[in-house]
Amino acid sequence: MTRQRGFTLVELIVVMVVVGVIAGVMVLQIRPAMQSYLAVRQRANLTSQADAALRRIIAEVHAAVPNSLRYTWASQQAQCIEFVPTSDGGRFRTDIDTTNGKGNPLVPGAATQKFDVLTDLASTSLQGDLVVVGNVNRDDAYDPAKVGTIDTVDGQSLDGTTVLAQHTINLKTATTFPAGYEGGRFVVVPHSERAVTYTCTNPGLDANGTGTGTIYRVTGYTPGTTPWKACPTGPAILVSKVSDCNILYHESEGATQQSGYLQLRLGLADGGEAARLTMGAHVENVP
Repeated sequence: MTRQRGFTLVELIVVMVVVGVIAGVMVLQIRPAMQSYLAVRQRANLTSQADAALRRIIAEVHAAVPNSLRYTWASQQAQCIEFVPTSDGGRFRTDIDTTNGKGNPLVPGAATQKFDVLTDLASTSLQGDLVVVGNVNRDDAYDPAKVGTIDTVDGQSLDGTTVLAQHTINLKTATTFPAGYEGGRFVVVPHSERAVTYTCTNPGLDANGTGTGTIYRVTGYTPGTTPWKACPTGPAILVSKVSDCNILYHESEGATQQSGYLQLRLGLADGGEAARLTMGAHVENVP
């Protein structure tokens, strides 16, 4: 008969102790690397969120009605920017066609109920949308008396083979656009977003190192003719866990504020990890 051999209890205990020591050493070596990896991933995620938020704000400001940006500093815990967004635009006829005396011009300072568009529109489904012309004074774009409301958009206008207009915009009521503008451009404002406000509130850190602030995108309201005194909030959150935010807007001197510079600083923090970005953009304010 052959004798069967196995591990003794003492050998098994020794092996378990040795494996435990090796595992402990490996954990001590690997743990810092894993923690570093998780921290880097968390900071990268925070940086990506901050970058996306800042880029969205700047993209919308660039597409807004020229000279419509308004800035409110209520306190370090509440600050906001407001602007009028656009969905389309083009050039309008400023005088009748000299060859045949036809056409529907838009003359700032005179009541207008329809006018010819000399460029093509991206869409003709604009009923209820608004028309802004020559926002030389910033608050004109917010004044209902100085903004037209679109009723219908007619197609191409011809005089024989001559194209008089690509479209004709008919307004619901005769509108007197502000006088003094000769640029011949108009912009269309969607009726669903008469204005947009980005508000940053309550930036800071809690006991766990997580940001306490929030940036809201507020829209769907009827704007006032003067800037906000208290920044609004709403259900739409652009980004949360805000530890630091600062908005600075500088504009040149003069009635039209022909250029400006918007600087945004945003810091996000989560569980002790943080990321902070600063982004700036030139704002063209020429109508």
